[in-house]
Order: sequence, then structure tokens, then C-alpha cells
Amino acid sequence: MNTPSSQILSTDVVIIGAGPCGLFAVFELGLLDLHCHLVDILDKPGGQCSELYPEKPIYDIPAIPVINGQELTDGLMEQIKPFKPAFHLGQMAEKLEKQENGRWRLETDAGTVFDAQCVVIAAGGGSFMPKKPPIPGIEAYEGKSVFYAVRHMEDFRDKHLMIVGGGDSALDWTLNLQPLAQSLTLVHRRNEFRAAPDSVAKMRALEAEGKIRFITGQVKALQGTDGTLEAVDVTDADKNIQSLPCERLLPFFGLTMKLGPLADFGITLENNLIPVDTEKFETDQPGLFAIGDICTYPGKLKLILSGFHEAALMSRQVFRYCRPDEKLRFEYTTSSSSLQEKLGVSEAKEAKRA
Repeated sequence: MNTPSSQILSTDVVIIGAGPCGLFAVFELGLLDLHCHLVDILDKPGGQCSELYPEKPIYDIPAIPVINGQELTDGLMEQIKPFKPAFHLGQMAEKLEKQENGRWRLETDAGTVFDAQCVVIAAGGGSFMPKKPPIPGIEAYEGKSVFYAVRHMEDFRDKHLMIVGGGDSALDWTLNLQPLAQSLTLVHRRNEFRAAPDSVAKMRALEAEGKIRFITGQVKALQGTDGTLEAVDVTDADKNIQSLPCERLLPFFGLTMKLGPLADFGITLENNLIPVDTEKFETDQPGLFAIGDICTYPGKLKLILSGFHEAALMSRQVFRYCRPDEKLRFEYTTSSSSLQEKLGVSEAKEAKRA
């Protein structure tokens, strides 16, 4: 959704970031009758869960033994449907300023302008980009033969794959893609890994069984035409060069997180994170909040479930700014008929009785 700069969108809350924490914030704010607009640089909701590991299992969401990133996003999107949030995707929050009336004016690089009582920054670590390996000409293969994330595992079925890296992502995708691949080679510059010991042990077992090849070395050159990869030249620990068949190359060298324009919003930062209090998750500027990985406080844990907790407490203070003349009542969704009505639960119960 692109809005002409001449049109100003007035709302209760603008949320910068449409990842899991931003999406759950919509739910918590919606229960308090607060309407939200969300801005995200990505072209779809879900943040890192959808962009980097949509099919990677997550094991620490309460009461859900296992769920992948896309399933979590889909569930959150379904949960917030009753509140009809407005999404502005493929846009970067570019300018934020406090107005004389105490409200916030936010502008995006697409010309969308918001007038909001409160702003919630749920931008993870900011805008994130993969760290690219220093391989000559790699740009010509990106998006066709070279990928920095796995979005659809089936795209790699029956292919000659090469995964480069020694962290959790490299090992996790080695284990997950091996059953699909025609062949899989893992390349890492050292024989030691930064990944979970259990993942390393499983990878070693696959190597011992001859199901994958592991090379201690580095990728030096790519061979192919018109973005279609055919082979990769690898220099091993003994400086020998091997040319290996490869149709898909997955370099996992980590991500570079950049705050981008957020760094110019006048917010106090600590190591590129936003300090907040642990009662309201408010910054040092009234009406400006931060939740999720972007915020910091004593004892902070960068977990999705922590971000959900932060969203719940943040919403209470936002209500006080947006509805200063109304009393804030604490209600449980399990027993409150008014909350159930907002969620459409009452209608479902009546339909079931009928």
C-alpha cells in the first residue's frame, strides 16, 4: 500500500516492523480498541521468521511443541484479523518527529505519512542483510543459483547443493536439505563449528555414512552462465583446488543488522539497541515504545515469547495516551464477553448453540 504524501493517515498507533512481536502487538492493542498501522521494509509480514527461516522449526513457543516460522506468522495474522490492521509493506520508516500537539508524524521512503498518538518500534535488529562471501561475480548468480535464505525447501529437491558456513544456519540446513538433495557438500574454513553440538554430531554422522561431503576450505570461484551455476571451485586446507558440481549455493555467513534511519530518530541508543523501562517498554521519549529484539533492559532475553510479554505491557501504557479519559480495565479473554465479542468468539458460540 503506497499512500500519496499529500494524504496523512491518522491512527492510534504506528508499529514499525511486522515481525511476530509487531503482529502480536496488534492483538494486544486491538483488545483495547486501539487501531494500528504497520510499516515494514519487507514485502510481506513475518519479519525474520518469514524471510529467513519460514520452514525452520521453532520449539520454544508456549504450548506449541514445534512450529515453523511461516506457520507462526500465519497464526498471528489469523489472530489479528478481527482488528483489521493496515499494512504498508516494502516501505522504510524514514523520518519521525514529535509534533506540538504531542502526537507523532512518521514518514516512509514511499511518501506515506502518518499522524499517530503513539509509535511502537518492533523492528528486530533493524533492516537486515546477509553477509556476502568475497567471491568474484557472485552477484550475477544471486536469486537464481545463489541464495542467502531457504524459503521453499522443495526448490532444492534433486539438486547438487553446496552450503558454506559453520554456524547454526549452515548446520541446520545441511541436516534439513540432505534428504532432498541429489548431493550436498558442506564447506567451512575450519574443522570447528559455532553451531549446536547436537547438530554438529548429526552432521558428522551423515558424513561418516557418505550422505554428505564435508570440506575444510573456502569457495574461490563460481562456474556457470547467465546466472545458472554449474560448478564451484573450492580450495581445501592443503591449498588444493577442487571443482565440484553445484547447482545451488547457500552461503550462511550471518546477517548484518543495520538500524538505517532509526539511528537518526533522536532516540537514545546503547550498542545499537533502544533502552526501555520494564514497566511500560517506553523509551526516553513519551509515547515512543520499543519491543522485541530492538529493545534492551537488564535481564533482556532475545526470545519471541519475551517480545510477546513486552507487547502486552506496552499496550497498557499506549491505552493511557490514546484514551486518557477512559478507565483501563483488566479483563481475561477466557471470561470477558466484551473481549470475546471483539474476537468474534461470541458469534461462534451462538452459531454452535443454534
